[in-house]
Amino acid sequence: MPSSNGNGLSVKLKNNPRSSVKSAEKIHPVVLVTGASQGIGAAIAQTFARGAPGCRLALVARTEKNLRTVARACEKTADAVEIFPCDVTDAAAVEALAAAVRKKFDGVDVLINNAGRFFGAPFLRTPVEKFDAMLAANLRSAFLVSRAFVPAMVKRGRGDIFFMGSIASFKALPGMAAYGAAKFGVLGLARVLREELRDKGVRVITVLPGPTWTPSWAGSGVAPERLMPAADVARVFFDAWRLLPRTVLEEIVLQPPAGEL
Repeated sequence: MPSSNGNGLSVKLKNNPRSSVKSAEKIHPVVLVTGASQGIGAAIAQTFARGAPGCRLALVARTEKNLRTVARACEKTADAVEIFPCDVTDAAAVEALAAAVRKKFDGVDVLINNAGRFFGAPFLRTPVEKFDAMLAANLRSAFLVSRAFVPAMVKRGRGDIFFMGSIASFKALPGMAAYGAAKFGVLGLARVLREELRDKGVRVITVLPGPTWTPSWAGSGVAPERLMPAADVARVFFDAWRLLPRTVLEEIVLQPPAGEL
């Protein structure tokens, strides 16, 4: 049964005794996914668990209950699964997260900045608090988590950093003033980080999907068939990671055949 380790942050779901963290460190990657409790984040976690048997997963989100559900879906094929309930918009919480992950896994090989939220409204109807919330959930979170884990990647001379962008990262979409500003920022942050890390052995990849079916679309009236499945978007993360280190898919745009809504 899952149990807490008493620090209020990390909860161990599975540890496969067939391999130790130390002996597998250079073979089986440690993959950290933020926003892993549902939607694309959950699909990414499950894709890595199925596609790279022996990988070790660090799943991060605010809701422990949902994280447990995702972890149970991953534990049959992943070598180890740990959940880390955390508000990744909070700097102190992210520092505690980094310490807990280091204690469990020693380091992270694949960092997937997927956490985010959506709010749609025209500029003139966007409250300040909603604007701030979009920047925090989508941009500040990616900055804080990357800041916590990237230095160790640079020190080791290897690693992969993924950012979850959006078509709203490069295309002005009316009615998405706050969300668009945040996602433009994510793309900008990723581009700067990529240039700074080009000679460090660390790859930076931004995935920029259009409309994708997640629980947030429930009740919207939009047919799921009109949207991309989360599993397809997740597969792109996995396939980009699988490329040899001398190749990097810097930016990947995904769209439904009919385009955005």
